[in-house]
Amino acid sequence: MFDLILYQPEIPPNTGNIIRVCANTGTTLHLVHPLGFALDDKRMRRAGLDYHEYAAVQEHDSLDACLVALGDRRVFALSTRGTRNYAEVDYQPGDAFLFGPETRGLPQATLDELPPEQRLRIPMRPDNRSLNLANSAAIVLYEAWRQHGFVNGV
Repeated sequence: MFDLILYQPEIPPNTGNIIRVCANTGTTLHLVHPLGFALDDKRMRRAGLDYHEYAAVQEHDSLDACLVALGDRRVFALSTRGTRNYAEVDYQPGDAFLFGPETRGLPQATLDELPPEQRLRIPMRPDNRSLNLANSAAIVLYEAWRQHGFVNGV
């Protein structure tokens, strides 16, 4: 129903946890190279608890290649520099959520390519840097899925 894009992820357990979330929500995961680890990294597999068998995972050489593969879908970038609260969006099936690397987030140029209303943020207390990548992905995916009645969920 949705797609999640990890742009140059760096920390294996985060990606493993996100694979698990994607498997449990029916979300396709797109990994944009370079990755900061090998996909067979035991830390990633341990975090994903072999859910990679149940998740649709696609790899892309670049963000442009990923976006071409997604076609005309709406892409929402999640960033502490986002201009819109993620909970204010009416999500549609086929929407894609773009997350940057853990240590630096999405490049400003990438954010600038999207309309302001598609640059989202997750509220948090002032003076905090950011949320964990896997937690952020879960927050957004479950909100989008909730809006559609948890279709195909039990």
